[in-house]
Amino acid sequence: MQNPYLPYPVRIDEIITETEDKNLKTFKFVFLNPEDEEKFAYRAGQFAELSIAGKGEIPIGIASSPTEKGFVMFTVNKVGLVSTHLHAMQVGDIMGIRGPLGNSYPWDVVKGKNLVIIGGGFAFTTLRSSIIYLLDPQNRADYGNIDVIYGARTPGMLLYRDELAEWEARDDINMHITVDGTDDPDWKYNTGFVPTIADQKAPPGDDDTYAIICGPPIMIKFTQPVLDRNAYAHDHIIMSLENRMKCGVGMCGRCNIGREFVCKDGPVFTLAELNKTPKEY
Repeated sequence: MQNPYLPYPVRIDEIITETEDKNLKTFKFVFLNPEDEEKFAYRAGQFAELSIAGKGEIPIGIASSPTEKGFVMFTVNKVGLVSTHLHAMQVGDIMGIRGPLGNSYPWDVVKGKNLVIIGGGFAFTTLRSSIIYLLDPQNRADYGNIDVIYGARTPGMLLYRDELAEWEARDDINMHITVDGTDDPDWKYNTGFVPTIADQKAPPGDDDTYAIICGPPIMIKFTQPVLDRNAYAHDHIIMSLENRMKCGVGMCGRCNIGREFVCKDGPVFTLAELNKTPKEY
């Protein structure tokens, strides 16, 4: 059995600066040992620990899709010691990845259903993984209509802009991109907060429609009433939480919500499951 505390050695293969403030970068890693890539078998929605010797490790959602082979990808916000050090690293540098950790979005449960994917800010990473997974030719026919509502503060803070444009050009996914506000005269998409656009664009809830949400707590807080008004059952609302995760395997006790550990029992929960926990998320 793989030691859950032992990271796989990886090499930085590519670094992409995502946002105009340069605080969000996407890192593509390749495994030094090909057999490690096979062991690192993940599903869209899971996370991993990025480990830098002498600095520490941080839990980050996996932004690549399991349908993308030869690399694993993470988008990292520069906010602390480890992430700041990572942002200063170069292509070719060696570090570690520990995981995959946590549960994934319930792809078997939502098979054959319509999906509304709602994301905000840099929490769009695991949703990028999910969209790539859903649009893969081997998977797309297994799911119904796909609506994506994604927003950031300004156009320059949107992630994966080239892919957003590619998805918008497709006829098998409905993209609803928004920003909080902009003075760009060439902006051709929505303007408004994500919950407001969700209220306008999300299809009504029914037995055949599920909502998947990942974003900052304030976005989740104001999106939930929108879905309630649109008749989404709470077991059809799927959320991905980030709650002070540290060890990733349920041992340090930092991320618990009542008896549930976000890193181990989550980070993906239905709202029906969260309704049974203390309101700490």
